[in-house]
Amino acid sequence: MQAANRLQKSLTKGEPSFGGWQMLPGTNLTRTICRSARNVEWLLVDLEHGNISDDSMHEIVAASAACGVSPIVRVAEGQPWMIKRALDSGAHGILVPVIDTAEDARNVVRYSKFPPVGNRGFESLLAVEKFVEQHPHGSEVKELTGMEYLQQANSSLVIAVQIETKAALANVREIAAVPGVDVLFIGPFDLSVNIGHPITNPERMDPELVEAIQEIHDAAQAAGKATGIYCDTGEQAREYANKGFQMMSTMTDMVGMRKVFKQAFDAANGDL
Repeated sequence: MQAANRLQKSLTKGEPSFGGWQMLPGTNLTRTICRSARNVEWLLVDLEHGNISDDSMHEIVAASAACGVSPIVRVAEGQPWMIKRALDSGAHGILVPVIDTAEDARNVVRYSKFPPVGNRGFESLLAVEKFVEQHPHGSEVKELTGMEYLQQANSSLVIAVQIETKAALANVREIAAVPGVDVLFIGPFDLSVNIGHPITNPERMDPELVEAIQEIHDAAQAAGKATGIYCDTGEQAREYANKGFQMMSTMTDMVGMRKVFKQAFDAANGDL
């Protein structure tokens, strides 16, 4: 499983990992994103704010994994059934929003891990297929068995929790210390609103927000965990990678399409 999980491999090596962000349904869109560049390592399937249903999530996870890109599902909230559905679909990891306390984080870990670490129920029929190692030109397909999934899942799936509230910021060191949490992922827009400094210009964030982001990163580093952050552009993602962050989105489907269409129509308009 670890061999197939590109995000986890980069996190383990301490290297930056760049991903795409899908809010709209459709596996053609999934394949387009995943095949757009060689360094797309993961795709975030957004069930919290995206227009993606449970069945669409299953299809997107499958399409992403088939492209060799790790599917990471952001559940709507940290409910056990939501986490179960995401992981049973074969997701290589989850992102759980609105984590305020260490107890919230411990619950996420408990719902995500098989016994004795947690209490996740075991059913791997859909999940195992998302960890197949298949090489081109007729080489052998290496399939994962259900028992191998059970034995490896606790150490092979990425558990990321989102730090985006004033309460989470106050408790960030305790959250970072929770065993089983791999990534503290920053939602800068919600965090900015929650601490009273909304982002009006992504290129010029309030100093208190910048300080809060650094505080979260420092807490993660002190606990031996990775830091992730939502970015709208590749330039932002590289900037955070240079600061030691490891999990950065580089483009969201809705943001990217709007930007590219606007550029095209502005160019077509010319001097008219």
